[in-house]
Amino acid sequence: MDKWIGAVVAVVIVGVAAWLMWRSWQRRTVRDESMSAFLPPAQRGDPLVETEVLYVATTPVGRPLERLAVQGLAFRGAAHLEVLPEGVVIRIAGEPVIFVPADRIVAAGPATYVIDRGVEPEGLIAITWIVQVHDPELVAPHVDSYFRARYPGDSARIIAAVGDIAAAPMAPRPEPESEASDD
Repeated sequence: MDKWIGAVVAVVIVGVAAWLMWRSWQRRTVRDESMSAFLPPAQRGDPLVETEVLYVATTPVGRPLERLAVQGLAFRGAAHLEVLPEGVVIRIAGEPVIFVPADRIVAAGPATYVIDRGVEPEGLIAITWIVQVHDPELVAPHVDSYFRARYPGDSARIIAAVGDIAAAPMAPRPEPESEASDD
């Protein structure tokens, strides 16, 4: 009899945990439904870099432990990444093709951890970009999409190529020199 009570309690605990995870994912999906990536352009230039990567996650900038449920970028998986003069094309297995236009890319750089992936220093690539928002009352947030290169040297090539096409940040202006001499 005690075995049955233990089994029922275990089933109830697993059921409640599964229901809480499902409910949490549904809330996250509703929260993020106004955000999306862009559709790929009809005309594309030749790829600057084309390689296989592992797509890990997309998170709000500065919060690498909070996954976003952006359509096409909600789940981790094997991916094909192309850096084009027009932007970045991401093909994640089982998901629609994602495009990030060059004018929406802020930066690219190395990262060490995100949600469910911790790697050696600079083992991940973080591409910071401005997501598309379909609600006119919302400000388009900056997000980080994380990738793990499959082949040695690809991380540096991807970061350099994305940096080349990214929208140039405002450069600080030098202070004007005074015309007074030191004599």
